[in-house]
Amino acid sequence: MTILITGGAGFIGSALAKKLVAMGYEIIIVDNFNSYYNPKLKKDRLKYLLNNYKYKLYSIDIRDYEGLKRIFTENDIDIIVHLAAQAGVRYSLTHPFAYHETNIGGTLNMLELAKDFKVPRFIYASSSSVYGGNTKTPFSEKDPVDNPLSLYAATKKATELLAVTYRNLYGMKVIGLRYFTVYGPWGRPDMAMFLFTDAIVKGEPINVHNQGKMTRNFSYIDDIVDGTVKAIERDFDQEIINLAANRVVELEYYIELIEKNLGKKAIKNYLPMQKGEVQETLADLEKAKKFLDYEPQWSVEDGVKSFIAWYKWYYKIG
Repeated sequence: MTILITGGAGFIGSALAKKLVAMGYEIIIVDNFNSYYNPKLKKDRLKYLLNNYKYKLYSIDIRDYEGLKRIFTENDIDIIVHLAAQAGVRYSLTHPFAYHETNIGGTLNMLELAKDFKVPRFIYASSSSVYGGNTKTPFSEKDPVDNPLSLYAATKKATELLAVTYRNLYGMKVIGLRYFTVYGPWGRPDMAMFLFTDAIVKGEPINVHNQGKMTRNFSYIDDIVDGTVKAIERDFDQEIINLAANRVVELEYYIELIEKNLGKKAIKNYLPMQKGEVQETLADLEKAKKFLDYEPQWSVEDGVKSFIAWYKWYYKIG
């Protein structure tokens, strides 16, 4: 079985590709290696995580319809796992068109090609950000998601609607996975874990928004990959499913764990809540447990320890 992964050099994509190729799947990776963050990290993910495995790599932007079409004409694809997106809540405040072109336009390209080349199953990454200004917790897949707080969230909701539309029109099987604050080795440099660690190591202050009074479902990469693999192995017609840790963590405690593992205190710059951010994310995992037998295994204590060990190795610290 051949699986195409867009954003396959990304944080989740590369970890998922490693897992799937080790399981015996034929893997095609699509990534444009853009400069949203250092492309070297993306290339190193493939170098280290997939070094001993055989896979195909296409350096193509998902906005490039003709380039993508070539992939489909050259390969028989059984499943698409669409992870490529312009990520980042804060970046969307200053670069709105990047989100429209990539998250909406790029997803539309992938859905059209899936339809034209009769790829029966389309699994895609959504985000906890779609819950936006919802005040009811935990966030359930049954909750309305029509109150986005960022353009990023709005485009992720739009991709969910596009997928459902293609399901209704063409019978394509679509599964949306709402990921909650994923972290771990090889993580994105624009995420809190990476930003805090980097600043603390360099002796620079960290920005702690909302005076630190925020909580998150910080979700370790291995658990997220496990849930995504289970979604690939199931054969649903149409679903949207939360994937997250089974525990909510206060931001201050998250920072304490980073300090403990680095052996160094943070210089904290307390700031008001930033536009586009939410005070709390908490996932209802009942559907994931029922449909995917999903049971997160990693504690935040072990997860932070694992990330810091990787960070020290990758940047040759100590």
